Amino acid sequence: MSAASSSLPSLSLPTRAAAAAAAVPSAVRRGAWRIEVGEAMTLKATEASVLRVRQGRIWVTCDATATWGSEDLVLAPGESLRVAAGQRLVLEPWDGYGATCSWDAATPGAAS
Repeated sequence: MSAASSSLPSLSLPTRAAAAAAAVPSAVRRGAWRIEVGEAMTLKATEASVLRVRQGRIWVTCDATATWGSEDLVLAPGESLRVAAGQRLVLEPWDGYGATCSWDAATPGAAS
């Protein structure tokens, strides 16, 4: 697996320049990420998914849709967000401590 690809079927990650490519941390392979202070991460769902905050708070910006404008949310530990297939999110830590989140395929009919 390269740093520019993901084995998670519900997620597509943007490619990175070869100079910035590095081994994929084990947390990424498991579908969990640590977002450090000052970092931002863009994720796009390839199928219905659920973003879950594990530690810290995350500022989430959801792309606008045909029926709804762009939206900003702040999620705390234990909170989750159901993400539709094709939806793009930008994630940033809300405060100065960083945050950890996970990304899982959505279970049909389950509340997020």
